[in-house]
Amino acid sequence: MGALFRTKSPELLMREASAPERQMKRSLTALDLTALGIGAIIGSGIFALTGTAAAGESAAGNASSMTTPVINFIQSWLTHAPTVLGRPGAGPAVVFSFVVAAIACGFAALCYAELAAMIPVSGSAYTYSYATLGEIVAWIIGWDLILEYAVGNMAVAVGWSGYFVKLCGSLFGIRFPLWSVTDYKTAADIVAKGGDSLEGYSSTALPVIAGHPIAINLPAFLIVAAVTVLLIYGIRESARTNTAIVILKVAVVVFFISFGAFMVNPTNWHPFVPHGFAGVMSGAAIVFFAFIGFDAVSTTAEETCNPQRDLPIGMIASLIICTLLYVLMSGVLTGIKKYSVYLGDSAAVATAFASKPWAQALVSAGALAGMTSVLLVFQLGQPRIFMAMARDGLLPQYFAKIHPRFRTPYITTIWTGIAVGGVAALTDIGSLADLTNIG
Repeated sequence: MGALFRTKSPELLMREASAPERQMKRSLTALDLTALGIGAIIGSGIFALTGTAAAGESAAGNASSMTTPVINFIQSWLTHAPTVLGRPGAGPAVVFSFVVAAIACGFAALCYAELAAMIPVSGSAYTYSYATLGEIVAWIIGWDLILEYAVGNMAVAVGWSGYFVKLCGSLFGIRFPLWSVTDYKTAADIVAKGGDSLEGYSSTALPVIAGHPIAINLPAFLIVAAVTVLLIYGIRESARTNTAIVILKVAVVVFFISFGAFMVNPTNWHPFVPHGFAGVMSGAAIVFFAFIGFDAVSTTAEETCNPQRDLPIGMIASLIICTLLYVLMSGVLTGIKKYSVYLGDSAAVATAFASKPWAQALVSAGALAGMTSVLLVFQLGQPRIFMAMARDGLLPQYFAKIHPRFRTPYITTIWTGIAVGGVAALTDIGSLADLTNIG
């Protein structure tokens, strides 16, 4: 029983990581780590969730509506805010929701920063748990992190595919066969629905192999494959690619803020806090997802030039920058249109520019770039956790191999790429979203 809770000292963990056959290339700076953090944080969350956080969800459309009316009644009685069935929206006060969520994430980020400085070893929370809580806890957390990153990336890859297909159609007039850009379940639903939903495809007939109709989401598989190859090639190259993508999507966010500021109608900000404290906290619970990802920075500890100094800077700086952008972006969003317009809208940022198609296309391109960098950073993180577990003997040593030339964990990178890409190619976004929410 005692073996289940045995720990490894930070000194032993660092000594094992520094063995010549296990050393990875140290080339990341504080700027690289900040870009990685921003790349992981600013993804589909800000483009998809801000409108929902502002407008809320109706009782009819919310799976948790059986419990939220009771909670809302208690909160409204305590705060004297109006009672709202379903999940109340924050309204224009969604800017406060982002601040609340950022503070909550900030406490976690400070813990990660301190632990990363004390134990600069790849593995993130898995390694920290091994050093403090014991082997069995570390094993559970390690698999939890791997599954969290993997399932999350599967969902992001499918979402990336959807944006890619729409952009190809709207910008270049390119249409793909239905079977090649979605999974079978989604394809069958689209065919059954018929009508306008079929117009975006060059063909809706599904090929039949051995008596079974086939549909494969090739864009989702190919983007995961491309990211996997890049990550095998080297951390320096991966970081440069991520930095370029981050510059692009931050530029799109800044464009939305600066251009949208001229479209703001101050009357849309009244009432500013329509549902009181309950609405602000409900919005914070929704937008919390938009901050997930900063912890992935800690998995690059063994590839950072000065991990004790640069890891805390990367995590905290990325969180502060993203919070500032989120607050400004949500303020402009609720100023352009009345917050209630975004009820049930998963593309509120694009909806705000509905009257300007060119701007809408630019925002969609920014969302695509955002999801690409999320794929890159999360696909970077999970192989390193795999590697750390193999190094500690909790997985076969085969998974701890480092590429002799590129100094990257290529075995685990290949296997995670195959798993993520394969499942993303065959699974619908709804099922993947449900699995992601479980984690």
